[in-house]
Amino acid sequence: MSLIRVDLRSRVPIFEQIVNSVRDLAIRGLMKPDEQMPSVRALAAELAINPNTIQKAYGELERQKIIYSLAGRGNFIASDLTGLMDTHRQALLHALANDAAQAYRHGIPVAEIEKTVSEAIRSANFGEEKGND
Repeated sequence: MSLIRVDLRSRVPIFEQIVNSVRDLAIRGLMKPDEQMPSVRALAAELAINPNTIQKAYGELERQKIIYSLAGRGNFIASDLTGLMDTHRQALLHALANDAAQAYRHGIPVAEIEKTVSEAIRSANFGEEKGND
């Protein structure tokens, strides 16, 4: 069973949801470098969507260098995702900095912002530890 999920009620196109899902799974390490992707037919059957949609998503993932294909063997997660992970890390840090600055501009004291961030980190770590049991 695949970790790739789609929401058929979402306004985000299905192929884009697949791209985002695979990108997220790769960044989080839930799909490992050189791990084989589900075949187009298998994923289409599992998600009950048109194989052309899967093919379009895989094409976009390959264009973004998140996956690569081997003729006759299938699609695989890229061996080196360093660039993708660096870009994602920078985007998250930028968003965090913007949110912290906005909170400060709206009168929230620095100590309260720092406390909230620390609690969020502790909460995330606790959730990961529970999930690993």
